[in-house]
Amino acid sequence: MAVNVGVIGLGAMGSGMARSLRRNGFKVHVFDMRQSVAEAFVQEGGELCASPADLAARCDVVVSVVVNAAQTEQVLFGDAGCVSAMRPDSVFVMCSTVDPAWSARMEARLRESGIYYLDAPISGGAAKAAAGNITMMTAGHPQAYAIAQPVLDAMSQNVYRLGDAAGAGSKVKIINQLLAGVHIAAAAEAMALGLREGVDPEKLYEVITHSAGNSWMFENRMAHVLAADYSPLSAVDIFVKDLGLVLDVARASKFPLPLSSTAHQMFMQASTAGFAAEDDSAVIKIFPGIQLPAKK
Repeated sequence: MAVNVGVIGLGAMGSGMARSLRRNGFKVHVFDMRQSVAEAFVQEGGELCASPADLAARCDVVVSVVVNAAQTEQVLFGDAGCVSAMRPDSVFVMCSTVDPAWSARMEARLRESGIYYLDAPISGGAAKAAAGNITMMTAGHPQAYAIAQPVLDAMSQNVYRLGDAAGAGSKVKIINQLLAGVHIAAAAEAMALGLREGVDPEKLYEVITHSAGNSWMFENRMAHVLAADYSPLSAVDIFVKDLGLVLDVARASKFPLPLSSTAHQMFMQASTAGFAAEDDSAVIKIFPGIQLPAKK
């Protein structure tokens, strides 16, 4: 079993994943551009690394939980990047939401350096990450699993193996994000209509969450609206990015996605209206003439 594991990116998901690894007996090495965040984890028993290369030199498995493909490339190939220090037959676990074709290219590029790559986007949110109960949508070489499987299991409730080559995991994640984004947009639209019509929002929430129209996103995100708490667990701009990826993938095969296109425009509107860094439930703020609940 790989004992030394690195986690790069200690955001809402990455920090929980790193803690889950520690609870399961791994020696966890961390790097984050925000020095204070990394140092806080070190106070819990983690090992602080000065750069991605420093981290990679110490670890058999490196788990990257950064925002997007550009940040992942920087982690790998930027100044003091992982590739310069990773040992042959070590494993790079890529957990970001990215274009599947990009992920396939990255696998091939890392194999040229003798490094295994797992296409492994994640889902579940901060609470499940903290509990070690996320879902991982993975694809990669069987030997990568042979090395990294205990690490994946320590972070996850479900590890889905979707293929022997990178790209399949990212395709499934893209579809998940299509549904997530559309569901949030639909939930916001429904709650906004209720507010416009003068329905008591608390009672509306209670009824819908016990009726056929409910969704996990309605139940989770509209609770943020009722609390008037838009602290970003997943920001508006995440869905600007992710639904943009959904549309890019579909455009390449000329596949129509009318609901995804509309939801993407809603998040774009919220972003340009000044809500880019707020919780994605703030997409409800694009609707005119509604009285949002006051902060409790």
